[in-house]
Amino acid sequence: MTTKTESQAVEATEAQAAETQTAPGVPTEVVELETPLKRGKNEVTEITVRKPMSGGMRGVSLVDIMNLDVAALTKVMPRITTPGLTEAELKTMDIVDLVQLGTALNGFLTPKKYKDIEA
Repeated sequence: MTTKTESQAVEATEAQAAETQTAPGVPTEVVELETPLKRGKNEVTEITVRKPMSGGMRGVSLVDIMNLDVAALTKVMPRITTPGLTEAELKTMDIVDLVQLGTALNGFLTPKKYKDIEA
């Protein structure tokens, strides 16, 4: 069994991030992390969350996402974040940062007509 070196892991993560770049016109929200993530010699201090399409939510209950269920968030976040977060990173992330990411995702699930009422 071959194991990845640290530099190969960073390269793979950067390649994954390039794949998850957002398309023009897709809403995003930038979340500044309270506790930066270490990736090799680099630190990730902010994460961009993009609005998921229906396929990005496959395999999870929308109610679980709205309730900030950790298992549901760790399944969806790798699909909609830049740089792409891994499940392992999400499971060891500061809880405040995970809540911020989940709240950003929940913001995309609220219809515009209700957002106007709240404002």
